[in-house]
Amino acid sequence: MQNIKELLVNKLKENFKTDIESVTEFQGTLTVLINKSRLIDVCQFLRNDTDLHFDMCKDVVGVDYYRPEFRYEVVYNLYSLKNNFRFLLKIKLAEEDMHVPTVVNIWPGANWPEREVYDFFGIIFDGHPDLRRIYMPEEFEYYPLRKEFPLMGIPGSLELPRK
Repeated sequence: MQNIKELLVNKLKENFKTDIESVTEFQGTLTVLINKSRLIDVCQFLRNDTDLHFDMCKDVVGVDYYRPEFRYEVVYNLYSLKNNFRFLLKIKLAEEDMHVPTVVNIWPGANWPEREVYDFFGIIFDGHPDLRRIYMPEEFEYYPLRKEFPLMGIPGSLELPRK
């Protein structure tokens, strides 16, 4: 009997061979980088497969690498209660295409994490039921976790309360 990590990698390679860009492991955490165009198909497979049963999206995070070949990543922290196993599913985004399909229809718990990524990075989750800012005012034109955003903020960009 193969362990869940081997089973996951084998099933993904079997069903999405051309869509897997890399499989890595660091300090016991498995990370699978896939083609963005197949995100929904891969996620539905991961949730619906009876052996894998990844029934929970614990978190969605954005990463700004500020690289010329690709700038952003969206990372999904997926968990299977049945197998007590967690892994990271990643996709790359170019600065010219900040759109990614929402996974809220697959895992409703991704709702607020996707909104947070939108709020801080400006990554747009197409099909999201309520994509609006959570922390920053709706009219705020910047995304504070992007690398070009100054550490001390942009003077005058937000009206601050008086003392």
